[in-house]
Amino acid sequence: MIKLFESGVYLLNGTEIIENNYEAQAALKAKTGQAISDADAKQGTMAYEILHSHNTSGDSKKLKVKFDKLTSHDITFVGIVQTARASGLEKFPVPYVLTNCHNSLCAVGGTINEDDHMFGLSCAKKYGGVYVPPHQAVIHQYAREMLAAGGNMILGSDSHTRYGALGTMAIGEGGPEIVKQLLNKTYDINMPEVVAVYLTGTTRKGVGPQDVALAIIGAVFANGYVNNKVMEFVGDGIANLSVDFRIGVDVMTTETTCLSSIWVTDSKVKEFYDIHKRPSDYKELKPQAIAYYDGMIYVDLSEIKPMIAMPFHPSNVYTIDELNANLYDILDEVEKKAFVSLDNNKVKYSLRDKVRDGRLYVEQGTIAGCAGGGFENISIAADILDGKYIGSDEFSLSVYPASQPIFMELVKNGAAAKLMATGATLRTAFCGPCFGAGDVPANNGFSIRHTTRNFPNREGSKITSGQIASVALMDARSIAATAANKGYLTSAENIDVTFTQPKYYFDSNIYDNRVYNGVGKAEPSIDIKFGPGIVDWPAMTALSEDLILKVVSVIHDPVTTTDELIPSGETSSYRSNPLGLAEFTLSRKDPAYVGRAKAVLSAEKARLAGEDIIAANSELKDVYEKISEKFAIDTTTTQIGSTIYAVKPGDGSAREQAASCQKVLGGFANIAKEYATKRYRSNLINWGMLPFILNEELLFENGDYIFVKDIKKAVAEKRSEIKAYVVNKDMKEFTLQLGELTPDEREIILKGCLINYYRG
Repeated sequence: MIKLFESGVYLLNGTEIIENNYEAQAALKAKTGQAISDADAKQGTMAYEILHSHNTSGDSKKLKVKFDKLTSHDITFVGIVQTARASGLEKFPVPYVLTNCHNSLCAVGGTINEDDHMFGLSCAKKYGGVYVPPHQAVIHQYAREMLAAGGNMILGSDSHTRYGALGTMAIGEGGPEIVKQLLNKTYDINMPEVVAVYLTGTTRKGVGPQDVALAIIGAVFANGYVNNKVMEFVGDGIANLSVDFRIGVDVMTTETTCLSSIWVTDSKVKEFYDIHKRPSDYKELKPQAIAYYDGMIYVDLSEIKPMIAMPFHPSNVYTIDELNANLYDILDEVEKKAFVSLDNNKVKYSLRDKVRDGRLYVEQGTIAGCAGGGFENISIAADILDGKYIGSDEFSLSVYPASQPIFMELVKNGAAAKLMATGATLRTAFCGPCFGAGDVPANNGFSIRHTTRNFPNREGSKITSGQIASVALMDARSIAATAANKGYLTSAENIDVTFTQPKYYFDSNIYDNRVYNGVGKAEPSIDIKFGPGIVDWPAMTALSEDLILKVVSVIHDPVTTTDELIPSGETSSYRSNPLGLAEFTLSRKDPAYVGRAKAVLSAEKARLAGEDIIAANSELKDVYEKISEKFAIDTTTTQIGSTIYAVKPGDGSAREQAASCQKVLGGFANIAKEYATKRYRSNLINWGMLPFILNEELLFENGDYIFVKDIKKAVAEKRSEIKAYVVNKDMKEFTLQLGELTPDEREIILKGCLINYYRG
């Protein structure tokens, strides 16, 4: 089904694969009549062409990228604009789109959503941006319909910023990287490796884009095959896929932990741009006659079967047939995997009780968002469910078209009526089901979703309160097939259906009449509208000469997601209040974290105020005494902060709050074996936190103090590692790695955060 090449490959004329071994050069010369180096052939990829054209550094290895367009949604844009304003923002230098798709329902407990929306509209007017009102479109569908262009690059503050199927290289990053672009700065990365995804063959009837995507994720996530690399989709199988299908695969590449994606474009993509009234934005893209890739994922589409990603990760994949044939064995295996991520002293977790009369019963189905809410997915679901009904038991089905233009066309062609007649409900464009703010399952509920993620804690579960639910990812086709069987898990291959394949007609009047477009029309005199829940960032101090860190959380899970670092869902109502949001940091993973971090922060506040540090935190008396046995210590130049240790933190969302909340609570570092994604590490750096790597045995425990001597000097002098000491373990010495840092990144850490860096 899927083959991973162990070495790099040459691709000739987009079709012929030559694996890079001792015979490769001879084979290349025989076929092309020339010798070519790997380095030269790397320039033959589409990814290289696009990155090279957007690089401003003049160095093909150390890139400084400027993007064509930017986009954010209403969980992130308030913090981004506030950061940019504090750093000297005058106007948006490139088109910047503010969408309102994550908090479109009424808020309770924090910021009122409409306050944030009015803040966004006033900022679009003042700085010259685009404002998409609530319920009009999810962020990525609007970008596909209105922003993507062949050969362009888009940076978004949502991790699923992926428009490669349309010929646009798009990257999802934390908010501070958007801020840099707004201030005419650059996105600085090493030239990434590029991995080819060679698609061949034709999909089976009943197999959809989520099935293909889950199969790929299952093959590459755990081994890190594409981590921080670009996935470049090539091969003869692409021509057999509709553009909607390609988009559905492409958006899920985020779950592989790749940096970005790009696809070959063709007449079908040209038709997409024609339909959306932007024919000039089409560009034919394909690799050059000789292109070298650092790896290849070979996918035979004809062998992909309907898939299911069981809790609690998109890589935990099985075929639906395999699951149905081995129900108890697989459910037992999933339960055992779940124990790694769940605190089983507080929740009772079981899946085997979902088996009824030998079949797996699910309580909920959802087709939604940037992955599932496309026109083709919903039209096919309507075909499968035509004339059927979902029953009156626990099972429910909700469908969220990804934009109002899609919704309107489904109404016009009758698909919406077909779905409603089954008992399914149709909702407006909203990302809530994907992050725990909509269709939250009941306790012990099992939900199947054509959305992007199924992490623990993400879909509304409150483990610390004893509530747990399960989400499995599936394609809309098999969700509809399951709905047709009233909640009993069913592969779409087992449904007899004729697909009507209705043509899509895009009506731009909805956007023409509702979306505010102020690009190039900044109005400096406009006052920004602030609701009372919108709060400025607190002041942050520069890095001191030496550093005392208290370890306030230790997480041994193989991977820690950003949703575990700062939960989504109900916490998002505090998204515009840094202090309020910080109260939820690690709340579902380590509820005692906030209290521990605040205790450390109180000592640092006392130090900065010239007050009695020991009175603020009596633990530090012994810490100072122990350090002074080995080093002279000056409390005025020794910062006191907290740190967490996690094996591999940062998988998942691009939300900067995963880092900024720690910083607001006095966090000065993370310590990890590795970071799951570039975007999380970048978020740490941009908030002035040290992204330490620990390659040695773990010598400290939760509650231990660590002393880092001459940390400011080490950062300034571009050292890659520094000695540290576990204070309360007889100053046990160990080594922390800083990893590669650009000059700007070092300066940001020295200044204390990105805001301070731009203030000078």
